Amino acid sequence: MRMVDIITKKRDGGELSPEEIRFFIEGYVNGTIPDYQASALAMAIYFQDMTDSEITELTKAMIGSGTTVDLSAIEGIKVDKHSTGGVGDTTTLVLAPLVASLGVPVGKMSGRGLGHTGGTLDKLESIPGFHVELTTEQFISLVNRNKVAVIGQTGDLVPADKKLYALRDVTGSVESIPLIASSIMSKKIAAGADAIVLEVTTGSGAFMKSEKDAVRLAETMVRIGDRVGRQTIAIITDMSQPLGFAIGNALEVKEAVDTLKGRGPADLKELVLTLGSQMVLLAGRAATHTEARRKLEEALESGQALARFKQFIASQGGDPDVADHPEKLPQAKYTFELPAKTSGFVAEMAADQIGLAAMLLGAGRATKEDKINFAAGLVLHKKVGDPVEAGESLVTIHSDYPDVNEIMKKLYQDIKIRDHAKTPRLIRRIITD
Repeated sequence: MRMVDIITKKRDGGELSPEEIRFFIEGYVNGTIPDYQASALAMAIYFQDMTDSEITELTKAMIGSGTTVDLSAIEGIKVDKHSTGGVGDTTTLVLAPLVASLGVPVGKMSGRGLGHTGGTLDKLESIPGFHVELTTEQFISLVNRNKVAVIGQTGDLVPADKKLYALRDVTGSVESIPLIASSIMSKKIAAGADAIVLEVTTGSGAFMKSEKDAVRLAETMVRIGDRVGRQTIAIITDMSQPLGFAIGNALEVKEAVDTLKGRGPADLKELVLTLGSQMVLLAGRAATHTEARRKLEEALESGQALARFKQFIASQGGDPDVADHPEKLPQAKYTFELPAKTSGFVAEMAADQIGLAAMLLGAGRATKEDKINFAAGLVLHKKVGDPVEAGESLVTIHSDYPDVNEIMKKLYQDIKIRDHAKTPRLIRRIITD
């Protein structure tokens, strides 16, 4: 078998066999297939697409390129959640302890974020003392005891994905739905989940800008999950504006706590209840979506979910007092208000650009070597569709820099006020097969 023949076959629209796909992945990981040939095949896939059978075989081959996590020692059905990302993506901080408080085991392996703000690990590490370096045995023990734990993704999990993504990132083939779907699903399956709930975001702050592409990606991942024996559900959500109000690591932790106390943003609460009800249903802890949602709402109202959050934080070395004393979280040296220049309605909030403003303050990474400032970020006071009066604050800027004039100029460009505006619909579609 020759790599050049596989490239040519896909270039001409042919369907690759399982043997050809395994040959490619194995050869690329062990170094016998060079970057230039892998890049050529990725570009051929970008233009010619793949069948469901090809994508499933590619996912399996990528899983087989490294170790897999055996979570069979964890009691119950393990339901994992994955988001394709966005701005102000605080979801896991609320969702994990909330679902765990109903007895659903949530053992999550997360990564660090590049771009707008840190990933879930960075947000959690903004809590003094919290650590994500656990052995597999400690991880499993915590999930069995508390029903929730979050650790960093191990380096030998799906090494094919890490290598292939780095190549795609610099050769113009990132936006390929077969390659995105196999990348996401290989990691979720290798991490040991029994069932998977996917949040696929769409809009200016999302990876998939159009709803059509988001739906196709979601449908593809659901079919892959079903083909490899994992119950999989996808929810299409709006990311044309930031989720919630907070953008930045410690700021998002505080917002998560507010939500667990019943005082959080309406859109974040709605998303958590929608995703959570699917997780509870898949885990067999409720018979209907209505029952699952009611149980989640009761866990929020009773303080049960907040108590589980504190237990989760303390079990991984963090200070649970941050839930009642948010001043213990990292605090920026300066805060600045961004006053509205005119009255009207907030008509547009360019999520990706607002996220970039937070990153420029230090809340995120431009390169993987960058160090995050946990205190930096933005807190919005308005969402799309809200009325605003001239002089009213649109955003509070949290910064360790005394001069934020350039950030303010940028935010004025990114937030549009007009005579009328329409509130976007958060939950677009739920895809089950």
